Amino acid sequence: MSLIEKLQKRAAIKNFDATKKLSKAQLDELISAVQLAPSSLGLQAYRILVVEDAEIREKLREASHGQAQLTQSSQVFVFAIEKELDKDYGNKYLDLIAKTRGIGREHLAGFEQMVQGTISSLTEEQKINWSTKQAYIALGVLLTAAAEMDIDACPMEGFDAGKYDEILGLKEKGLSAVVIAPVGYRSDEDVYSKMQKVRRPIDELFIHI
Repeated sequence: MSLIEKLQKRAAIKNFDATKKLSKAQLDELISAVQLAPSSLGLQAYRILVVEDAEIREKLREASHGQAQLTQSSQVFVFAIEKELDKDYGNKYLDLIAKTRGIGREHLAGFEQMVQGTISSLTEEQKINWSTKQAYIALGVLLTAAAEMDIDACPMEGFDAGKYDEILGLKEKGLSAVVIAPVGYRSDEDVYSKMQKVRRPIDELFIHI
């Protein structure tokens, strides 16, 4: 199947088959795909928790209005933004660039001004909004990679972020949950995946200039 055909098949699964799990190789490949997601300035101002623990997932389900995907799926990806996006965070990122590319930090002087200048120019609210947008880009990569690998997923915003932060100990890590995505395999009983996908026609959705 082509990517377009797989995206046609993709659906936000509400009912997963709890007996079917991702293999370690599949999970590792999915994680690697999300690691490569584009991010503004490359900062990746978020962390991604991959939750498998049954007891924790039961608590997350309670904090998600009882939605079954939390316990039926193979894993739950939780995207949590960095709440301490500051000069130190920027410096760690610049150190990583220098180490990865085998160059001295002095060669990054111009880029350092851009990174640190951007971070320092944003208010705390702007940092949260910016980091959240970057997390959603990573979510998009997860959904597309999963579809390509014939793995089902369900992007979800219907949860109590405060309770997630508490259950997962995110506040202590300087993080806050913004969006989640259970992954696994659809159940034969999932109704929505059997419905024809409805999208605006291309000539209405796209404007060519």
